[in-house]
Amino acid sequence: MSRARRLRAARLLALPAAVLLALAPSAAHAYPGPGRVTGDIVVHDPAMLRTPSGQYLLYSTGDGLQLRTSTDRVHFSRHSSAFPTRPAWWRTYNGTSDVWAPDISHHGGRYLMYYAVSSFGSNTSAIGLATSTTGLPGSWTDHGPVYTSTSASDYNAIDPHLFVDGDGKWWLSFGSWWTGIKMIRINPGTGKQHATDTARRSLASRPTGTKAVEAPSLVKRGGYYYLFASYDTCCAGTSSTYRIKVGRATRVTGPYYDRNGVSMLNNGGTPVLESHGRYIGPGGQSVMADVDGDLLVYHYYDGQDNGTPKLGVNLLNWSSGWPVAY
Repeated sequence: MSRARRLRAARLLALPAAVLLALAPSAAHAYPGPGRVTGDIVVHDPAMLRTPSGQYLLYSTGDGLQLRTSTDRVHFSRHSSAFPTRPAWWRTYNGTSDVWAPDISHHGGRYLMYYAVSSFGSNTSAIGLATSTTGLPGSWTDHGPVYTSTSASDYNAIDPHLFVDGDGKWWLSFGSWWTGIKMIRINPGTGKQHATDTARRSLASRPTGTKAVEAPSLVKRGGYYYLFASYDTCCAGTSSTYRIKVGRATRVTGPYYDRNGVSMLNNGGTPVLESHGRYIGPGGQSVMADVDGDLLVYHYYDGQDNGTPKLGVNLLNWSSGWPVAY
């Protein structure tokens, strides 16, 4: 991080909550641009973590789940993919299509990656799991499907995100469109659904109007659980209307409410980042803790580059009790 960026972050962290509330975006032009990133940054649905050695691993949709690495969180280099050879079981859910929306984390000495196997617009879908001791291409062992949906389901088993609570319980949130964002409990030993808790819980939905809410990610800060999700339409270049919203709850299973007290099960959600200037349709987000604070990692469609999807990274400030991107 540059000296200027560190100073900017320190000034923002020192501001009182009342001032940070005034900084909360009230119009599209008030949103910050992404932090500086260079190199191979054409990505979709990015998920990033920092290894114990300080290297950043960034996996994203496409080509068997693409990997990029960085040593400074600025310059990213493209490497191989998690799955240079595609597992045969994928064909049951996506024919010859690729997989998407990886979620990468590190627990118990191993890396875990959940990912979505489907085709666009279909809810005949599956969430897969792979593990690795290094997190690098060629090291991943695939463990097959974790959770599935069919054309008869009222949910869609895509866009997975693993959350490990302070009490040791593991939870997987997932979903899009249909009846919204769901959650199941995971067995930490297997990485798959818990055998004695098979409930499928609802976290967010849009019962009226468009059903478009997807790509959940969860963090716990200051006694609250925060659910981030992408709303509206992705994957349409400069016509994309994706935007990132958030709600919070006192229990991991919800209910989640936005800043105005509207339930996320009833179209609620407080905006975190929306289209502004050249940065169109931000979404497909994940949140990761780094040495200088929490990062919002996402893609946007570049209005100055024919709508090419690119990597966006912003810091988050929590002083107001709600995440503010800067």
